[in-house]
Amino acid sequence: MRSLILALAFTATAFAQTPPPTTKQNPPPGVAIPDADRKELETGVASLGREIDGLRGSLKANPVLLALLPDVQIFHKAVDWALRYDEFMDVKQVASAKRALAEGMDRGKALKSGQSPWAQASGPVLRGYVSKIDGSVQPYGLVVPDSQTKSPRPLLVWLAGRNDKRTELAFLDERWKSKGEFTPANTIVVHPYGRFCNATKFAGETDVFEAMASVQARYPIDPLRIAMAGFSMGGASAWHLGTHHAGQWCAMSPGAGFCETAIYADVFNAKKGEPPTWWEQALFHYTNATDYAANLANNPLMAYSGEIDPQRASADMMEKICATEGVKMERIIGPNTKHAYEPGAKEQLAAWLDEMIAAGTPAMPPKVRFTTYTLRYPTMKWITLDALEKHYERADIDAELADEGTFRVKTKNVAAFTIALPVAPAPLDKTHPPRVVIDGQEVVGPPVEDFWTAHFAKVAGGKWEATPTAYVAGKTHGLTGPIDDAFVDSFLFIRPTGKPLNEKLGAWTKSEMERAITEWRRVFRGDVRVKDDTALTAEDVANANLILWGDPSSNRAIKTLFEHAALSKTVPQFPLSWTADSVQIGTAKYSAPDHAPILIFPNPANPKRYVVLNSGFTFREGSTTTNALQTPKLPDWAIIDLRTPPGAHWPGLVVDAGFFDESWQWPKK
Repeated sequence: MRSLILALAFTATAFAQTPPPTTKQNPPPGVAIPDADRKELETGVASLGREIDGLRGSLKANPVLLALLPDVQIFHKAVDWALRYDEFMDVKQVASAKRALAEGMDRGKALKSGQSPWAQASGPVLRGYVSKIDGSVQPYGLVVPDSQTKSPRPLLVWLAGRNDKRTELAFLDERWKSKGEFTPANTIVVHPYGRFCNATKFAGETDVFEAMASVQARYPIDPLRIAMAGFSMGGASAWHLGTHHAGQWCAMSPGAGFCETAIYADVFNAKKGEPPTWWEQALFHYTNATDYAANLANNPLMAYSGEIDPQRASADMMEKICATEGVKMERIIGPNTKHAYEPGAKEQLAAWLDEMIAAGTPAMPPKVRFTTYTLRYPTMKWITLDALEKHYERADIDAELADEGTFRVKTKNVAAFTIALPVAPAPLDKTHPPRVVIDGQEVVGPPVEDFWTAHFAKVAGGKWEATPTAYVAGKTHGLTGPIDDAFVDSFLFIRPTGKPLNEKLGAWTKSEMERAITEWRRVFRGDVRVKDDTALTAEDVANANLILWGDPSSNRAIKTLFEHAALSKTVPQFPLSWTADSVQIGTAKYSAPDHAPILIFPNPANPKRYVVLNSGFTFREGSTTTNALQTPKLPDWAIIDLRTPPGAHWPGLVVDAGFFDESWQWPKK
């Protein structure tokens, strides 16, 4: 596939971009608004904030109404942030801000009286939820059909194109004014915010599924009739979610957008500086939709392209790769059209979406085909991979209920997996257990229950055996690395309060932590939760990935980390030693006064969560010119030479970096 992608480079010259600037602030600086308007809005924000604080207390005894508080908070955050961070992109947004504050106050007063009229409203509706990642309030838009019903409805997830000025305030204004490109009959349409402008990757990806979960908790949704579509950056989002999560959708339609990094961003062009490092290239497998194209065999897909749109190249590339995978990719081409939906083609696509949504997806397809490169993406329909032989190399599993009672499974680069059936196919029952054949070897599975679940793992000699529980040792779900993987779930910054090992290290960790907090707000639109090392609790250890800043002298939590690692006998051996004189990771040793480690590892105090040393998400300001460059920049560990100052691409000079093996150990080679 790599050879194919490189061979396709000549077809993708339209993707080539001019050399990007060193940095690009997103969102860009706002405009000044009149002082009188600012004062009025600040007064309104303060008033709505007091209303929200009062509701938190008064609704404690009513959890149903308390769960609706984010539907009020989204308006407060949108205006508060626009004021606080000078993010008014146009003076016209002052009117939008006043409308948002008025809507927030109206909803707050309704909740106070036990009412929530917007929850029963049809048409465009604005709602919100609290994210598990950072506790931030995130908005999403809905289009609710006029007809009222208690029967489960289909859901269409619409993914928006890029807009560097789409702050929360701008997003709310968009969703008030427009129903969007597609509104299938009797279907709820959800417009995730996607954490601003990241092609729904990382926290943006989590946002899509958190928004979907919020909708499913509030409206009756048919889980077998959830479709997904998007255009431009939203098309890139659709390629990403459509290939990495293909089992989720009854239909998917990417329109334009990029589908991989190397060709689209022209990363090997000598005019753009140094090419990506070997580990960055390995980590392209984390995000490239092209690497997961085989998964498109599991669900209907209809790609859209304008005939003369430069971004048509992404669908051309995917079509060729799908052909090598034996997957036929359906397409609609808008004649003589650039970067837009052509009206006739749009009508054709809308009809196709209606047809696919009406049909839905089967609860128990007899065949499942799945390709992945990381257990961040482990599941397809009724198959879940629990362990790989090696991350960032292609892993395949093809599973089939070949007849009434026989499962045939073929694997590559798979060390453990689970079959979890939504229903037990007839005539299987407790007296007729299924026959399971894996890579030609017959394996005795467990008895059949009403919902049959079975776990299998490779043992010595490469033989397969059924296991009583899912394989959980080593790299597995939620514990795969790289460093960026810690920021797609709940995380907490732990700030040092002690004296650092040396002043240079102390200054660097302080600067990098402050930068990470600022960039998280700008890129992923949340406030980082920060605690002093002296305030860390057992609840924090249990519930969050801990991002530890400093060193064993300055940060009590890092010192405790080494103590736990020394005593632990149930988790992989912690690979780092760190003194005032030296930093040693694996077999490599560096002088401590001039070097700092960055690392992700299972927390020895809670192996179900990560601990990270001295890093936020790893793509920096130099990657904001195109979403295709927002990929992981560092692997599982790195050593930084502090004598080179941080820049737009790196936190200093990266003198070495690499991955731990599948057991979270230093690689033998």
